[in-house]
Amino acid sequence: MSVGKFCNRQVVVADRHSDIVAVAKLMRRHHVGDVVLVQDITVDNKVPVGIITDRDLVIELMALEVNLETVNVGDAMSYELVTCCETDSLCDALQRMQARHVRRLVVVDEAGCLSGILTVDDLVELLAEEMSGVARVVMGQPERERRCRV
Repeated sequence: MSVGKFCNRQVVVADRHSDIVAVAKLMRRHHVGDVVLVQDITVDNKVPVGIITDRDLVIELMALEVNLETVNVGDAMSYELVTCCETDSLCDALQRMQARHVRRLVVVDEAGCLSGILTVDDLVELLAEEMSGVARVVMGQPERERRCRV
């Protein structure tokens, strides 16, 4: 299973020079915990340059009582952006998350342009669905055995 098949293609984006409060409002409006910061190449092709999360806002800015009017999201974003390619396997993506201790992977195409985002929540939902299917197989076994008795 490839990342491109399961990632969320509806990514909330902003410019790295955006106002912190404006980005926080974007998160609230779209009910997301992150905004991918991009550099536009064309209207349709955006290159991800960073990500800012709700946790970044709280831990790195608010908890330290940083004056939000003196910084922009580029100052607070995660500089080491962890990405994966949409053709990568979900297993490889999960291993990358584990190795880099991140909950989100920005998904890019072959040209390095933004194509989606894959989160731990997405993986948990997928694994829960798969485990439910496994449970149905196990639960169906007694019925199958009853039908096969002679």
